[in-house]
Amino acid sequence: MNETNHSPPAGRPMGTTKAETRTVIVDGVREVYRVAGEGPFCPVHSGGPGVHPEYLRLPAPEEHLSMVHVDPVGSGDSDLLPDGDCSMARYARFAEAVLCDLAARTGYFLGHSHGGFVALQFAVDRPGRLEGLILYDTAAVYGREQMEAATEEMAAFVQCRPDRPEAVEATRVWEAAVVSQTMEIADDEAHRRCLHGILPACFADCRRRVERVGEPTLRVTHDANRHPVGWDVRDRLGTIDEPALVIVGTYDFICPLSCAYETGAGPADSRLCELRASGHFGHVEEADEFTAAVLDFVHTTGKGIRT
Repeated sequence: MNETNHSPPAGRPMGTTKAETRTVIVDGVREVYRVAGEGPFCPVHSGGPGVHPEYLRLPAPEEHLSMVHVDPVGSGDSDLLPDGDCSMARYARFAEAVLCDLAARTGYFLGHSHGGFVALQFAVDRPGRLEGLILYDTAAVYGREQMEAATEEMAAFVQCRPDRPEAVEATRVWEAAVVSQTMEIADDEAHRRCLHGILPACFADCRRRVERVGEPTLRVTHDANRHPVGWDVRDRLGTIDEPALVIVGTYDFICPLSCAYETGAGPADSRLCELRASGHFGHVEEADEFTAAVLDFVHTTGKGIRT
């Protein structure tokens, strides 16, 4: 059973508009989301799991879409999942509850990294429910195979930057946390330090990014009960009838170009946008190009989109 609890329009500023904060409850677990903008609904699902979503707030599309910024369960102001079940199907169920709470017959779905996994799971489980998919620096598989590919990309990243201490440190943190699993992550702060150690490798040029807009920051909620989960929908991509926009940064080591090509080859109607001066955060490094790709996709696939 789904329940709702809507607060008055207020809360955190997002672009030039105010966001209305809402809550949907599924099986007793609260998920908070914020709506800002005008036009068709577009849930925005951040990476992670556990990463707070504010890094992915996109003010420009609010002039054309009602951006639905979700705090995925286990992050932000939402509840933890009491049983630790962080399957993509579970996240997709919460995403559908948000659309139902909004009385939205359909909508777009923008998913970044892990959020893209959720978007793909939503599409294969609920055909016809979406107007389109925006799959941003993501993949159709998660597990050992994908982590091994990311580790190879990380090694290539540091080989190209041997004189940059932050690149060498990013590799060390990645290997300790993911490859050898020797890094002890016991709480939110330890998890945050781990993420920030890896962050320099998530940009094509982190130093340039820092010069332009300052140090990148991420907040995270660490859930010790979260169960590791493998996931693979590559054999079901061909069942997706909704149009899909696949956005990828040329220098993304986590979900590299090969993942984007593989994902984009599945849906019958898909297009690829490669951001050639970006890593895993193209909406920061090439914000104008990212926004233009999203809005062009919406305008050419949607009905009644305001221009």
